[in-house]
Amino acid sequence: MPHPVGADPRPLTGEPLALDLLNTRWIDAEGPHDLLESPDGLAIWLGSPPVREQTGALAPAADRATLDRLMETRTALEALASAAALDEPGAAGATAALNAVLAHGRIRRALGADGLPESLVEVDDPSWGPAWYAADNWLKLVADRPDRIRPCANDACVLHFYDVSKNGTRRWCSMAGCGNRAKAQRHYARRTNAGG
Repeated sequence: MPHPVGADPRPLTGEPLALDLLNTRWIDAEGPHDLLESPDGLAIWLGSPPVREQTGALAPAADRATLDRLMETRTALEALASAAALDEPGAAGATAALNAVLAHGRIRRALGADGLPESLVEVDDPSWGPAWYAADNWLKLVADRPDRIRPCANDACVLHFYDVSKNGTRRWCSMAGCGNRAKAQRHYARRTNAGG
């Protein structure tokens, strides 16, 4: 079902850009949802803080080309995240697909007028901007702490997060959502077993 422009209905936001793109699909009590199923949903995602902060001047219009490129990137990231969760190397097809996205952009380094170095991102077409930034962000996450890229421990949840907790033991996309449900289920199971 399409969502109104401006209201981000996703249960988990604020993750690094690659995971934020993955989290445009989620499941709740009403069933599965996909924010990128419509141009309005794409506009919501393009206006979200992780996207605005990363893409800056390269932010494109919410058009079909941008949507197609993001869907291609999300599919590759889903396969790579699934492989990472199983502690397996990335699927060759997903790796090739992500590399194909990355081939549409580059970082140009220059010395700025103020004498400080600058890094400028150039993409073949503005519609590649968000997809390229999400793919580039994946590279940064796997270079830094690939073990901290995790799926929610709730088997019915499809969300991913980057564990920034000090001890690295986060299990749930959100304690208020999936974490609370798991605690309630454990409590119910203990009460049922104790009373039986």
